[in-house]
Amino acid sequence: MSKQEVKLCLLGDSGVGKSSIVQRFVNNTFNPLAESTIGASFMTKNFHEDSHTYKFNIWDTAGQERYRALAPMYYRGAGAAIIVYDVTSAQSFESLKGWVRELQHHGPPGIVLAIAGNKCDLEDYREVSYQTAKNYADEIGALFVETSALTAVNVNEIFQEISKKIPKETVPHLVEHSLQLHPGQKKKKCC
Repeated sequence: MSKQEVKLCLLGDSGVGKSSIVQRFVNNTFNPLAESTIGASFMTKNFHEDSHTYKFNIWDTAGQERYRALAPMYYRGAGAAIIVYDVTSAQSFESLKGWVRELQHHGPPGIVLAIAGNKCDLEDYREVSYQTAKNYADEIGALFVETSALTAVNVNEIFQEISKKIPKETVPHLVEHSLQLHPGQKKKKCC
């Protein structure tokens, strides 16, 4: 079984649930009293897909405007990014488009983009329709899923979909060359 490290960052406005998604994925827990991330936090998790193991190195970035300038430091060299919005906040969805533009212009080439519409358990408060977000994701070639960190809906699935899109690293196999002597050829002595 091969193992591949993948740097992944989460971007999006403050309060959309980035840290809660990471907590649910890494520890399968949910803290309703979680405080806003300051700067960024880092976690890792091994994830198995088919016969491949991925070690996700996850950078959970702060969503507050004052930390926005730090984002390039976290998405530089990333293989994937999850841009999160809150389905109950049209403003967070509009803000998501700015994050996408930033990644398209300044992010690593070939980065796998995934959009997560979090808090889908709050259907009665929805401001962003599933179809609106899905259409936008399709336009930009991003993966799309609605998640709920509270109920664990689609949290593992978004990482699974990302792992399917990440280019597989090929590990060069060592080729053993044996010294073939032709008939009549003598082995040379050294020194």
